[in-house]
Amino acid sequence: MDVILFDGAAHQSLWPISATKPVAKIRIGIFTIEEKWNYYLEATTTVRTKDYLSAKFAANEASATMGIYAGVLPTQNLVKTIKSLPQGQILMQNGRVLAISPMPSADANMEEVLGKMQIIEYSEALDFIDKPWDIFTHNHNEIVKDFEIVKVTKEEETIDDSNRVIGNQLFVEKGAKVSCAIINTLDGPVFIGKGAQVLEGSLIKGSLALCENAVLKMGAKIYGGTTIGPYSKVGGEVGNSVIQGFSNKGHDGYLGNSVLGEWCNLGADTNTSNLKNNYSNVKVWDYSKEEAIDTGLQFCGLIMGDHSKSGINTMFNTGTVVGVCANIFDGGFPQKFIPSYSWGGAAGFETFKLEKAYEVAEKVMKRRKIEFTNNDKNILKDIFDLTSKVRS
Repeated sequence: MDVILFDGAAHQSLWPISATKPVAKIRIGIFTIEEKWNYYLEATTTVRTKDYLSAKFAANEASATMGIYAGVLPTQNLVKTIKSLPQGQILMQNGRVLAISPMPSADANMEEVLGKMQIIEYSEALDFIDKPWDIFTHNHNEIVKDFEIVKVTKEEETIDDSNRVIGNQLFVEKGAKVSCAIINTLDGPVFIGKGAQVLEGSLIKGSLALCENAVLKMGAKIYGGTTIGPYSKVGGEVGNSVIQGFSNKGHDGYLGNSVLGEWCNLGADTNTSNLKNNYSNVKVWDYSKEEAIDTGLQFCGLIMGDHSKSGINTMFNTGTVVGVCANIFDGGFPQKFIPSYSWGGAAGFETFKLEKAYEVAEKVMKRRKIEFTNNDKNILKDIFDLTSKVRS
């Protein structure tokens, strides 16, 4: 199949996590959404995303035999239905397009094209990634599903007797190192990826995905529903949170019911509140509506976009949203919505200059031997321009 994963409306509503990438590149569970679809479809997909991201992510603007909405998480039955979807039909659920056969070209009049196609309603329950907090609310279930993929696609490593493992849902990939850890898999599987390290004294309660070359530092305490993306370093206490990759929370402090993008760093003793004192639902800034909305959740911590940082002893209030390339420091609780390219803290913010943001990003990425390219620079420039009105 020639398949395009298209962003649809989810790209705007998933900001700031999607600000720097197509929706299909978001990690939830063990794999990215794109990697999941590639496995289930037994095909290599391409993406269709926002214009300012297309140069880096090689968006496919041509037509294809199939288009699939990147915000829907695949299931075996959904994949079977999509594979058998005849040409000229749209698969929908409650007014939402799931798949379209064929996928029109990017310059086609979509309203006109869709009006000529037959609608097929899909009735089975599905999980969608529409808002940033959906990433952690669905993360446990996705780790469970992805764990079954891991067992048939990866080579397993045997860990030594210095570790204590409870239950039988542990998969340590060849090349990982685990020492003197306690790992409880009774409530969910634990995956330790290739090159990852679990250092002495770590306490792990599944479900957990510790991805390729990620590190759990000594004495880390990890609770279920947590994903630590590739090349990330994590210490302290973390629960039901997703770190996309290349980010560090290397020291003590609590991170709960949260999502961090890539290239983030939380300074020592940074803490997030994930529960309000009155136990009411958490409200969170929504980029698509440009206002705070009720998440319907009692537990919601920090949502942080790529390249943002916090200084030591930073305190984030319940439901705080931090944009891209923000720097937060000083005592007290900063405001709950911190726009991209903000510099400051509870006392107030000024604009973080774009050239300075480039310098930091280049240094941080170089430490991982990854080039900060002109495409990366152009994306950060576009985000700077797109978010200027919310900084004023």
